[in-house]
Formats: sequence, C-alpha cells, structure tokens
Amino acid sequence: MIQFEKMNTKHFLQNLTVSDFAISPNEKQMVLSTNFNGYFNLWGMDLEKKFPYQMTFHNQTSDFIKYSKTGEFLLVGFDKDGDENSQIYAISPEGGSLVPIRYKEGERHFYAHLTEDGRHLYYSTTAGNSTYLNSLVYDIKSEEEKSLIEGSDAPTFIATVSPEEKSFVYIKQFGNTHSLAYVQIDGEEVLLTPLTDKQHTVSDVVYTSEMEIYFLTDYDEDFSYLAKFDIQSKQFTKLLQLEKDNFTSIYYSKEEHALYIVGSYGVEDRLYRYTIVDGKNEKLETPVDIIEKMVIMPSGHLYLLGKSATKPNNIFVSKEMGSSWLEVTHYRVPGVREEDLVEPEVLRYPSFDGLEIEALLFKAKEENSNGHVILWPHGGPQSIERKSFRPMFQFLVTQGYSIFAPNFRGSSNYGLDFKKKVEGDWGHGPRLDNTAGIDWLIEKGYANRDKMLLLGGSYGGYMALLLHGRHADYFKAVVDIFGPSNLFSFIESVPDFWAPYMKQWIGDPEKDKERLTADSPITYLDGMTKPMLVIQGANDPRVVQKESDQIVAALKDKGREVEYIVLEDEGHGFTKKANEIYVYEKILEFFNTHIDL
Repeated sequence: MIQFEKMNTKHFLQNLTVSDFAISPNEKQMVLSTNFNGYFNLWGMDLEKKFPYQMTFHNQTSDFIKYSKTGEFLLVGFDKDGDENSQIYAISPEGGSLVPIRYKEGERHFYAHLTEDGRHLYYSTTAGNSTYLNSLVYDIKSEEEKSLIEGSDAPTFIATVSPEEKSFVYIKQFGNTHSLAYVQIDGEEVLLTPLTDKQHTVSDVVYTSEMEIYFLTDYDEDFSYLAKFDIQSKQFTKLLQLEKDNFTSIYYSKEEHALYIVGSYGVEDRLYRYTIVDGKNEKLETPVDIIEKMVIMPSGHLYLLGKSATKPNNIFVSKEMGSSWLEVTHYRVPGVREEDLVEPEVLRYPSFDGLEIEALLFKAKEENSNGHVILWPHGGPQSIERKSFRPMFQFLVTQGYSIFAPNFRGSSNYGLDFKKKVEGDWGHGPRLDNTAGIDWLIEKGYANRDKMLLLGGSYGGYMALLLHGRHADYFKAVVDIFGPSNLFSFIESVPDFWAPYMKQWIGDPEKDKERLTADSPITYLDGMTKPMLVIQGANDPRVVQKESDQIVAALKDKGREVEYIVLEDEGHGFTKKANEIYVYEKILEFFNTHIDL
C-alpha cells in the first residue's frame, strides 16, 4: 500500500498565496502578486484559460497593482527586501522589464489614483518632506509634475480624485484613531466631517460623481458608518449605521449605482450592498471570512480577494451582484486535507477590570495534543487577530500545540473607544488582559499552568518580551519576532512620518519618562529567566535591528539562554519562502526542545 509522508512544516509553508491582484479592462487578464517560485512576483492569468505565467522576476512583494483603464499598461509598487521604500513602476500586460515612473532611492511613494485615460498619476511621497509628506500629480505622457499639497501639521495622503479631476480628497493622519478628510476644489479646502474637538477617523472615500463623495467615518460615534458629503451644498449626511458593525472599506459600482461595503465586528467580515437611489441595504453571503480587496468592473462583475482560518487568500468572481461566487484561483495547503486543519473557537472572558476580551483558540486535536498552549499576542497593537489563514498556526496545531490569541484592549474592530485604550498604555492594560486570559484558560480547563509558551511578533514581540520580564513564571519558553525592547529607542527610530503619532500612541519621552521606563521590556532583564529565541529582519524600518540587538546583548551579558536569528534580506515580516520555512522550523525546534524541561 502507498504511504504518503506525514504532514510537516514544508507542507504548510510551501502553500502559495495571493497578496494583491488587478483585472484588465476587458476582463481577459488577471494579474496577481503571488509567490509561485518562492518569491513574490507578478503573474498573469488569462481568465478564459486560467493558466498562470510569470510576468516579473523582481522577487519582491508589490504594495499595489493598478491596471490602466486603457489596458495599455499597469502601475505597480515594489520595495527592496522589506525596506518599505516603495517605488512606482510601469509594466506591460505581457510582462517583462519594469519602467520606473516615480523612483527615488531611500524614499517611499504612496500610490493614490490613476486617471481613466492613464495619463495622470496622483501620489504622496516622503521625498522632500519625510515627516509630513508631499502630494503631487505626475503627467505620464509629458513627464511634467505639479505639487498639490505640502504636508505640515500631520502626515498627509491623497485619498481619491474626482472623475474629471475637478477636486480631490486628502487625509491628514494624526494617528490610528484620529484622521481628518478634506476636499480641495478650486483652491478651497473643506472638511468632510463637521467641526468637533472629539477625535475621530475617516477610513475610506469614493466619488460617485463630481459633486458627491461617500465615505466611512466614526465621527460622533464609536463604530464607523457610511456618510455622504455634497460638494455643492457642503452638507454632511449620515446614511447607514449598523449596530456593532465597523465599516472598513467601500467600493462603488457605477453599473448598479450602488456601494459595496465591508463591515466587521471582531474576528470576521461581512459584505453589504447599499443601493444609492433608495437607500436599501442588503447583506450578501461570501465564500470567505476575511475580505482583503474587491474590484468592481464596468460590467458589474465583482472580484474578491479573501481568506479564512483554513484557506489561504484566493480570488473569487461574482457575475450576479454577489448572489453567487466562482473560485478563480485554488490555493490550498499541499498534501494536507482540509479536515485536518483547525477552525478556531471564539472565546470571551472578563479581564482584570471587567472589560470583555474576545479571543481565538486554535485547539490541537485531542489525539495529537501535547497539552501545551502558546499565547500569541497580536501585532499592531491597534490591529486584531481574526479568522485568517496562518500557516504557522495550522502547522503548530498539527504538531500538538494549541494557540490562544486574545484581542486585548487596543485591538481594532471593537469600536473607537476600545481601540484608544492602548494609547498611552502599551504595557499595563494590554499586558494584564493577556495574563487574565491565561488565568481564565486555566480556570476553564483549556490549559495547564505548567504548559504555557509565548510567541509574538511586532507589538506582539514587545508584549512577549514584557510578559517574559514581568510574568516569567507563566511560561516555559519565549519567542520574540522583531519586537521593540526599549520604548525610548523605539520612539527615536521609527520612520519619520510615524514620529507625529508617537506622543499620543505611546507617550512623551520626557513627560512620561517614568511610565515609559515601566513599560519597556529592557527594564526587566532580571525577570527574563526562561529560554528565548529572538528573530529580526535586518531591513526592518518599523522596529529596527537595534531593538533586538540590545535586548539580546543585555541578556547574554547576564548569561541567559538566548538564540538570535537575523535575516539579512527581510524587513518587518517574511516575504521569501525559504526564510519563512527556516524561521518556523526553528520555532518548532525551539519549542520541542524546551517543553520537557
């Protein structure tokens, strides 16, 4: 009888994924950013034949793909090995060489809009204004450029441009929980939301005509809702709000004169169609739990990129206004049956002060469990752990480990007030939400106190370090992936356009010195007594290598057991398949070595 190899790391980590896509105007070609060859490149797929072919050999992740409405070219953004300094290139639909359109080494370009005739590119850039950004329009044909906005009091980004380029909307980003949107028309700048002293956000904006702007905001509310701004009358109107549904993105269908709205509360998304003429709102079924992107074609066809806990990103098409969906790609975990993957349980528990915390538990199957639970504090911190496919999670679960992922205070998708609870409190409330979660797990019989492990990345890496330093008795071993170790040096080293956010987000190094010292993991070196694995990308612009270097050096000086891995061709994440496999195998090996100690 034929015996197939048992599931191992490579089965889970050789799975492919789509990070972005675009559709040609005639709907004959789909262009994907995918890692078929172990590196992210652009691949084309003729939708009638459905057979992929490589278009670039750049081996970098794209941060956007935009097909010109004329079908003559695509615009795409690439950085270099995770440095996040995205440059804007053009490429032919047949693939081949990349033509630099907006390129300046060491600077970052934020794509905003390409006009229907494919001539005018609107974008924002760090060039010449690294803290607040400059926004420009570039004429691709004449190669002339015009300055639109010089950012001053906050990082400023162009959000969208009207169909005839008579106006545009830009956003001043004061922080993750405070952003203001303005429309500029005939030299006049008008705020889209009414004047108020209360902080709020504008998260997505679309034009449906020269005079009508629809957008998402949480102005005067806890959850984001749909609003409208009439340019002629300068009138703001609140249109649609659903109880405990945080609207995150909107897409306009010109064919239907309707808006498709992505809403979410907690760990999964929902999709709605809002008909502009009569204000009717309808919930649609989707084939995914998480919606990453939608593209609506002039034909009215809907293309959706999304995933679930047990399936990686795939692209689907609906030719019936979302009433049914056809899978266009078919990415799965090679060599693994879907029934062998684990759907997470959604748990809720009271924290130390009574605040309800929602969490996901990926539970190892009883016949395979080694009894150990890994605490995973997510990154962000104003982000969230959701029903998303993480090959590392699924692999660790099949190896007998359960994973507990709490959405502690500060997480997104639970309202503006909940999200703001981490601001100025990186190390107290969220830390105790995590320890309260462990205590609750143990009390309810989900975990044993002597069988807990700790793993986190980015803010989750910071929390892993802090929990290790202050609550080492909970854990047998700790893994930190590019986590800040010292809030003072972290504040000084972030990208320039993050600097204006730091005082509200984390604190003032002078005024809040005592609290920042108390919240910095490096303060608690004496408490870090358990074995540790630290992983860092050398090109990380968000959490620079110094953050990991200093904590590793300090612990080694104390004779502690620390293994340190630096990836020379990665930034704030893993984009090369070989690196991803190497890191996750190291994590498994590290945990397996220490669970019996």
